[in-house]
Amino acid sequence: MINVTLKQLRYFEALAQHRHFGQAASACSISQPALSVQIRELEAELGQPLVERGPRQVRLTAFGETVLARVQGVLRQVDELGDFARSARGSMMERLRLGIIPTIAPYLLPRLIGHMALELPDLAVQVRETLTPRLVEELQEARIDAAILALPISEPSLTEVPLFDESFVFVRPKEDAEKPVPDGETLAQMRLLLLEEGHCFRDQALSFCRTGSAVPRDGLDGSSLTTLVQMVGVGLGVTLIPEMAVRVEAGSAPVSVARFAEPQPKRTIGMVWRKSSPMDAQFRRISEVVRKVGTSA
Repeated sequence: MINVTLKQLRYFEALAQHRHFGQAASACSISQPALSVQIRELEAELGQPLVERGPRQVRLTAFGETVLARVQGVLRQVDELGDFARSARGSMMERLRLGIIPTIAPYLLPRLIGHMALELPDLAVQVRETLTPRLVEELQEARIDAAILALPISEPSLTEVPLFDESFVFVRPKEDAEKPVPDGETLAQMRLLLLEEGHCFRDQALSFCRTGSAVPRDGLDGSSLTTLVQMVGVGLGVTLIPEMAVRVEAGSAPVSVARFAEPQPKRTIGMVWRKSSPMDAQFRRISEVVRKVGTSA
């Protein structure tokens, strides 16, 4: 029988994630030599090397890749065992690893964290901001507990709870404020500035334009809504932003904001988590806090 510890498995998972001993050690709050010793002991127990050690980066061996999938499954079961015990006691979880997409995070998080501190004071929230595909992957690997994003996701392993709908608004240079607001087809003929590939908000904007093709010309796409609004402000084109971003972004550049005619383009914001999690009731309670914040003025 091999003698491995959960601590060693968590250290190996961190090393596989960061591919760097120093960064993995920092994430685990231990010294780099201590992490290295634990990984070597794990390799000795398993009888094969798990990683290739390079001067700047760590690579998993073929054996390490196979072991990683099993380690993640074990750690997920251990975490869910703890969640099951808390659920059986009717207790709220102690820590929430919450994912959120970049077109929501800057505008919802400041108010959400404040409300959670008031309504769920014993809950420690750790936030992970990244794109939807990565959040879904990290959810399925149990690296985060839940995520706030645009629905639908349509992943059979995840529970989806719609929370509120949000309209998109039209942003153009201030000197164009008196011009008619275009419909989707007219908008597709304009220089429409969009987020980079990978952002679901880009796909939603293109859907409103009734085109699946790349609209931006001359490589004019942005990495954030802030960048898009600034580009509009200097006359490089027009864009769409979600309504929750208006308060933060509209005053940062000389732009005009207008609503589209009905039916307005919109998205559904929701919260998702693993169906296998025993903390479903707690996640639903948290989702109600998100709903309250998202629908408040």
